[in-house]
Order: sequence, then C-alpha cells, then structure tokens
Amino acid sequence: MPTAVIRETSTITAKGQTTVPKSVRRALGVDCGGKIVFRVEGARITVSSAETAHRDPALGAYLALIAGNLAHGRNVRELPPGLARAMRNLASQVPVSLEEKLDGDVAL
Repeated sequence: MPTAVIRETSTITAKGQTTVPKSVRRALGVDCGGKIVFRVEGARITVSSAETAHRDPALGAYLALIAGNLAHGRNVRELPPGLARAMRNLASQVPVSLEEKLDGDVAL
C-alpha cells in the first residue's frame, strides 16, 4: 500500500517560529506539548516524532518476534554459549559512566 503524501506550507515568524500544520501533527502522532525532531542531511530535511526518533527498528522487530513466539506457545531458549560470550565481549567494549550527564529529556 503506498504511503500518503502530505504537503503543507507554514510561515516562519521573525522569531524563527512556525506552526506545524494539523495534518502533519496528526501524521506524526503529536499534539500540544509533543516534541518533534528535525534531521538535516544536505538539502533534505525530515521531521519525525521525538517519541519514535530513537526507536531501533532492528530491536523492535526482534522484540516483536519474541512476543509472537511467546504468544504462540513457543519456548524461548537460552542463547548459544558462543553468541552469549560474543555479546558480553562487545558490551564490555562500550564505555559506561554512571556519573555522566544525559543530554535531552530523560524519563525514568
């Protein structure tokens, strides 16, 4: 099914502000107080909901796969030892500081 194309025009004020058209807000699933993300790549600019901006599609697909297996009564087994070892090794290479301040809004 083709994705609907929405084309709207919005004026930028002297203060650099604009109103996000209702059809665009609806398509992004945001409303008053919601947050959006602007991504600039050369001359191309995309706008997305901040709620979906940090979602990892691979992780989402993996979690959906596990949920489907559980819903159909399939057992989830332990990871093969070699894979678990490789994952621990990779994770140990990522520096983590519990004292480091996080950028942006954080909801715990």
